[in-house]
Amino acid sequence: MFISVVIPTYNRKPILEKCLKALEKQEFNDDIIRNYEVVLVDDGSTDGTLEWLEKNKEKFTHVSCFSQNHLGPAAARNLGVTKANGDIIIFIDSDLVVTETFLQCHADALIKGEKKLGSDRLFTYGAVINTCNFDDPTSEPYKITDFSAAYFATGNVAIARKWLEKAGLFDTRFQLYGWEDLELGVRLKQLDLKLIKCPEAVGYHWHPPFNLGQIPNLIDKEIQRGRMGVLFYEKHPTFEVRLMIQMTLLHRILWGILSLGGILNERTLAPILQWLINQGKPQLALEIARIFLNWYNVQGVYSAYRDMVKN
Repeated sequence: MFISVVIPTYNRKPILEKCLKALEKQEFNDDIIRNYEVVLVDDGSTDGTLEWLEKNKEKFTHVSCFSQNHLGPAAARNLGVTKANGDIIIFIDSDLVVTETFLQCHADALIKGEKKLGSDRLFTYGAVINTCNFDDPTSEPYKITDFSAAYFATGNVAIARKWLEKAGLFDTRFQLYGWEDLELGVRLKQLDLKLIKCPEAVGYHWHPPFNLGQIPNLIDKEIQRGRMGVLFYEKHPTFEVRLMIQMTLLHRILWGILSLGGILNERTLAPILQWLINQGKPQLALEIARIFLNWYNVQGVYSAYRDMVKN
């Protein structure tokens, strides 16, 4: 098989370097993988990503780079697929650092899954471990908070190109944060594709340690995710999607109670969050912050839904 690793990126130059270096160090133990390439799509970065890559292109012999205006990851991934040469597409994000056997593990799982199912209607989903360790991201252990029940998420997934094309690629109307990959997943599920878990294909998702300065951006993302969630529901008006985007009475009650109707918010919880950060527990602080972040998300969903109904 010929594998194309498609990566959208936007202003992530420091961690992107680690991402691309890891992909240059891939090790293979058989002839399943005929060749591979890394298709990087710059989504209008302003941090010098393209200039840096041009100066260092001799270090990244497998990388082909393309660019577009800032249109979002859905459009970037679509461009990457159209430029890719592989029959197998692996999607990862540009803040993911993989192990040396990453591609081999996905390839093995695809072959094994096809034999087990007696069909090639499948894709493999690798493990994603979240880490704040920039210097040594792959040293992070797996945590219960790293578990994901998503059917199709582009942080670490391998799929035959033909199924992406048959499903219609990503919907580029998803220009804000969230849901473009899970929406494509609904269409892939309608084609009867099976999810094969591949925990051996590990990717370490780096993000900076949580601090209070990140909160406005996190709130904005949750509101964006709410708006895109309603677009998701507009395309697939099912109860399953309502559960996914938190557009149910249960979610309104749950996060309403946990946030005390919004009383526990970024202002009232700030002292506790800062104390936890000072104690060296930024991840715990972030989990507590999710109380009001999810409340903002639910509010955003229903606000966007009212706008949709009105229009």
